Amino acid sequence: MTMKFDNLINGEWTPATGGKTYQSHNPADFATVAGTYPASVKEDAERAFAAAEAAYPAWRNMPAPKRGEILFKAAELLAARAEQLAKEMTLEEGKTLPEARGEVGRAINIFRYFGGEGARLTGETVPSERDGVFCFTIRKPRGVVSLITPWNFPIAIPAWKMAPALICGNTVVIKPAALAPSCTFRLAEALMEAGLPKGVLNVVTGSSREIGDTFVNHPSMRAISFTGSCGVGDHIYNTVAPRKLPAQLEMGGKNPTIVLKDADIDYAVDTVMNAAFASTGQKCTATSRAIVEGPIYDEFVAKLVAKTKTLKIGDGMEAGVYMGPCADEAQLKTVLGYIEKAKGEGCQLLAGGERLTEGALAKGYFVTPTIFGDVAPDATIAQEEIFGPVLALIRAKDYDDAMRLANKVRFGLSASILTKDLSAAFKYIHDIEAGLITVNLPSAGVEYQLPFGGVKDSSSGYREQGSVAINFYSELSTIYMKYR
Repeated sequence: MTMKFDNLINGEWTPATGGKTYQSHNPADFATVAGTYPASVKEDAERAFAAAEAAYPAWRNMPAPKRGEILFKAAELLAARAEQLAKEMTLEEGKTLPEARGEVGRAINIFRYFGGEGARLTGETVPSERDGVFCFTIRKPRGVVSLITPWNFPIAIPAWKMAPALICGNTVVIKPAALAPSCTFRLAEALMEAGLPKGVLNVVTGSSREIGDTFVNHPSMRAISFTGSCGVGDHIYNTVAPRKLPAQLEMGGKNPTIVLKDADIDYAVDTVMNAAFASTGQKCTATSRAIVEGPIYDEFVAKLVAKTKTLKIGDGMEAGVYMGPCADEAQLKTVLGYIEKAKGEGCQLLAGGERLTEGALAKGYFVTPTIFGDVAPDATIAQEEIFGPVLALIRAKDYDDAMRLANKVRFGLSASILTKDLSAAFKYIHDIEAGLITVNLPSAGVEYQLPFGGVKDSSSGYREQGSVAINFYSELSTIYMKYR
């Protein structure tokens, strides 16, 4: 099933300048090559931006409903290939096949949703205080848009950036994560088959060291959307600020789930376990802190630890596997490093905490789901994003103490509360410092038709997904027209 792709530049599949390539590997069996991709250089990225700039005038002038028809056709092509795409994703990124199937379905729905937005790119009419003057607003695309996407949702995130960018009339240059780029190429294939004009979408792969600066600095770029680490996001923000370009940045999270003493404990265990360990904890919305009221803490912890120890870890292609491998060796080392740091800081290891090396698991980057108990609020694992299956359990005296602990981090992406108390739930909705707020649901698991984004150091303020996504990819013009 080894995949091979060339860059997509100006509608042509093109190898990297110099012909160099690199390989991605199956994280469940690192000896297995998943894909071969262009090791692009600056010249390749510059040609992609030139193609996008040349294609922009015609694309922006195509009626938005016609642009939407292309997204609709691409969605149907993706739907016909959904099982193939899911298997390719599991092979390259490592998540379980059911998770991959769900993500492919989400990407299809995103294309369908934003295809419909082509007929809804509306402004508004506003009464003028002057006689004979008609006032209204219209939306215009920004121009050439730069997209940089991560590996953990290799089809959903490229789709939710591409689709609103394209429907608004922008042209796109996208750099998918070098670790798992195949899904981005599959999206591009579907769009080209659906009739997307040459140069409107360009895909370039390679190391950030070689081509990253072009995606941030190219003079034709008019907006940039990035999902990834805080360090890179901060660099992008500071780089584009002097040009006053909009930067949509989705970065880290240190998401709490608060479990109040009146919660259904069995349901709370399942909810926290799912949010912490599904997708190997490699979600920016994963629960990494469970803040539990004292009266139920011991019972909750006992049940959570017992159930976590029964989870099946293995190759995501196998039936019944709950958690696959870390995405690569570097991510595995990061997770193991945080586990050792927690031990050194005196956190109580209750479950997991080790790499799995027996049998077939020795071929992959597998780590056990890890739980630490009675974690101090200032401990490293209670403050820093790990991006792996490591859960910190923290005792709270009461609701007010739980809220204090929940907000005592620099991030504010997602948060959850588990309670039967309606008053506490509504109070939490107003008190919590997060952009995504759930009640009696996992902190992870968002829907494409609703806004996505965080507060504090998690985001730069622009929301992705849902109808508001077009706010980033378009600009409003206000028109005053005197007609008599």
